[in-house]
Amino acid sequence: MTGHPARRTTGAARTAVVATALTLSCLTGCSGDDSPSGAASKAESAARSAGAEVTGAASSLASRGSGALASATAEVGRKLDDIKGGVDVKDAVRLGKPAADGDRTTVQVTADNSAGSTKSFSVQVDFTDQDGTLRDMVLVTVSDVAAGASGKATARSNRELSGEVRAKVGRAVRY
Repeated sequence: MTGHPARRTTGAARTAVVATALTLSCLTGCSGDDSPSGAASKAESAARSAGAEVTGAASSLASRGSGALASATAEVGRKLDDIKGGVDVKDAVRLGKPAADGDRTTVQVTADNSAGSTKSFSVQVDFTDQDGTLRDMVLVTVSDVAAGASGKATARSNRELSGEVRAKVGRAVRY
């Protein structure tokens, strides 16, 4: 029976990825509102929904093993690539120092918008131990950052992380 848990883990990862892909596919227009504000609203809603799906899947996978979590993180990265009109902006995102918040770890995410219009950001935050081993992963949305300004959000781990916890930006996409 040792083969069955791996299949369930892979199925959970696939479910999260499919849900994320379906959500992200709406970025190019799930309704008839073609206005820039309508498109931005749809993109923000899709990113938040995708973040919730991915974060929930990561939490589930984290309880099953670091290999499954790493696989899910790779899938998330591929899905971030699929954001229509998205630009990789990892260098435009900074993380604060991780801190304990009850039984979870949090870190402040700051995204700098160098674009000429208001943009939102989807940021994958990887929580690691002092050796760089991935312990948890969350997807955070920094919404409606004005042109030339910075926006902030808080990334919160899915589970309790013990020992020295570090945070790094896995990916960041501006849209």
